[in-house]
Amino acid sequence: MDDVTDIRAFYDNALSEEGRLDRHQLEWDVTWRYLADYLPDSGHILEVGAATGRYSRELARRGYRVTAVDLSPALTEWSRERCREEGLGARVRHVVADARDLSSLGGERFDAALLMGPLYHLVYEQDRRAALREVAGLLAPGGVLVSAHICRLGILAGEMSEFSDWVLSRDCASVMAVGYDTEEQPKSGTGFRGYFCRPEELAPLHEAEGFETLVVAAAEPCIGADDAPYNALKGEERRAWLDLLYRVSAEPSLLGGSRHLLYLGKNSRGVQTPR
Repeated sequence: MDDVTDIRAFYDNALSEEGRLDRHQLEWDVTWRYLADYLPDSGHILEVGAATGRYSRELARRGYRVTAVDLSPALTEWSRERCREEGLGARVRHVVADARDLSSLGGERFDAALLMGPLYHLVYEQDRRAALREVAGLLAPGGVLVSAHICRLGILAGEMSEFSDWVLSRDCASVMAVGYDTEEQPKSGTGFRGYFCRPEELAPLHEAEGFETLVVAAAEPCIGADDAPYNALKGEERRAWLDLLYRVSAEPSLLGGSRHLLYLGKNSRGVQTPR
């Protein structure tokens, strides 16, 4: 198992994570379209990688019970306090744990699960599979999993606009070849260390741990790294653009250009196949 103390330290100092989805509104809106369409109408949701609790609180507002798990004690405490302030504390339970070891939740059964961050910080495949295996063991047969990923080619527009010299770096060559920086040692804990996937990896990765693939979709279809035009939309135009972008979000030709990808599957372990 990879030592992820640097990732925990990074997020312990990243309360700005709370505002990330205010900047990336299409990611939030498209993700919620999928959650609204695929989550059960009620029940207990496991969210692993809950961070500051943006999804946890919204799920609680919509009537779900949530167990919010995160690696960072600082973000977990921030989320717990925010839930108290908003009167959601009774609906959201907080747990500090590594996504690869959810033994503290043993014996529980969840109706659906979200993995909205861990799989793009676990750079080794065996660790990503371990996290999926842990969730599968807690998810009810047929329960839906929604996982988030950062797309290897989808990051290029952002890198070019914000860090144009990145293309000349060893990190660029390594990420393009294998999806992560193979030489990032020692780990400083001061920067973002992650795994950048290709869309075609996602179904085989999840299916190897007992999930049946439902959808692989772009969370930011068609906008590249430029959130501003969508963020500026209002009213009927915004609703119409969201409708259109949601309809095309699973088009295979669009997947590689999105910064974030969504995988939706259901736990096929224990599901009886009709004769």
